[in-house]
Amino acid sequence: MIPTNETFGGTFPYAARFDNASDFLMHYVDEGPSSASVILCLHGEPTWGYMFRHLIEALKNQYRVVVPDHMGFGKSETPQDRSYWLQDHIDNLERFVLSLDLRNITLVMHDFGGPVGMGLAARHPDRIARIVSVNGPTPFGQSTLAEHWAAGAAAAPWFQWIRKADSEGRLDAVLGELGFNILSTLKLNGFERTALINDTWLHAYGSHFVRPADCLGAIGWAKGVARDQHRFEEPTLSAKRVIASKPALAVWGMADRTLGANDFLPLFEELFPSAPIHRLPDTGHYSLEDAPEAIGLIISDFLATTEHSHALP
Repeated sequence: MIPTNETFGGTFPYAARFDNASDFLMHYVDEGPSSASVILCLHGEPTWGYMFRHLIEALKNQYRVVVPDHMGFGKSETPQDRSYWLQDHIDNLERFVLSLDLRNITLVMHDFGGPVGMGLAARHPDRIARIVSVNGPTPFGQSTLAEHWAAGAAAAPWFQWIRKADSEGRLDAVLGELGFNILSTLKLNGFERTALINDTWLHAYGSHFVRPADCLGAIGWAKGVARDQHRFEEPTLSAKRVIASKPALAVWGMADRTLGANDFLPLFEELFPSAPIHRLPDTGHYSLEDAPEAIGLIISDFLATTEHSHALP
């Protein structure tokens, strides 16, 4: 676990908060006016809340920006006696949201944060105000989900590697050394802005993963794909109608080599056929690193134009 007071040279200066609703210390950032609309930012694999640092800065003066680290990532604990399947992370997020009693939530989801956030939306559609997908799949009971997921996984080098590595018994050993090979993992998925790379940046993304025991979160998400252990939350028809009526936005880095736009954007378009989609050329899977300024402006404009259309009782 990253030390509580670590700011990575001032690039992540936010006060560390912790919630224990799921019987482990879940770290989160909570910036902005407590009475404002909630922007709940959900990271994926193998990142953490650090990836949202520019978005926090762009939104915190007007919105309450809440950024949790999933179990096994960032400044959150990595319990050794827990499973790390998708359903576990949805359960953890649900308890976290209920513990803080978050409402009027705008979900901002990247990578596996998409299925986790949509799982929360399926269980608590009344708490969700808006949906923002940033290179994050939005599975929500679509009839074409299996088809698109299979096609995307078959085309992606990351998914190909983890399945092969797991079948050969190498996955745990390689991902158990993420503290040393974090850059190659990020680059395999699609990271284009190489000018960012310095010791501080590498330390921010690699320092949680000091020992193999610290890497259970990253291993679990990968192994769940390799072994088909992840289970997407199935919404009720009522929940699907409620969520489909919400303002929604997709922002997609078109150089994403893991969640290709051709395979995964149709999930968003099927659920939100009238929603705007911003396709960013030369921007990879980790689009919030590759194009933080552009994405911040797109999301800020979307929030401003929908601020009065999403109000919940």
